[in-house]
Amino acid sequence: MSNKTEQTDVPIETPSPSPAAEAAGAGAAPNPNSTATADPPLTPEQLQELRAKAAKADEHWDRYVRQTADFDNFKKRAARERQEASKSANESLLGKLIPVLDNFDMAIAAANSAQAASVEALKTGVTMIHSQFKSAVADAGLEEIDATGQPFDPNLHEAVSQADSTTVPEGHVLQQLRKGYRFRDRLLRPATVVVAKKPVA
Repeated sequence: MSNKTEQTDVPIETPSPSPAAEAAGAGAAPNPNSTATADPPLTPEQLQELRAKAAKADEHWDRYVRQTADFDNFKKRAARERQEASKSANESLLGKLIPVLDNFDMAIAAANSAQAASVEALKTGVTMIHSQFKSAVADAGLEEIDATGQPFDPNLHEAVSQADSTTVPEGHVLQQLRKGYRFRDRLLRPATVVVAKKPVA
């Protein structure tokens, strides 16, 4: 009996080439025995066409860059103009409200004075201030919504209740509890109203 151990043949794997080696192999000279055919060289006409396309692509890219910059500048300019317009509008409104504050100060001072005018004179002064204030906010675009006697409009009115009425048609505003306001075409606050209905027979 032999003491030799049996040896088994282990298959030897051939290492795969690295990507760099593959790239180097790709750039190696072609095998003259290979059946692969090389691309034909470009004709002068094809080279001229490629150059024209490259020049056109550069032109389009430059135009895109310029238009992008112009659009960014437009957005910044529009934002500045909106901010300036808002500031100007606020300054105009505040300028109209300052005299109203002056008149309120004088009315309060008169009411606190020992030689205050009569109640009727004070009422006249406050009425004048109220009219001045309404004129200032109306010039700024604020509009009152007077709903009394008008057909009920859910877009402008907020009904809190209904009440029987023989003088106001059904579905019309019988009483306005609080005025509504809108700024130009935008509703700021609906008018709070009581809507008329026919009395139950």
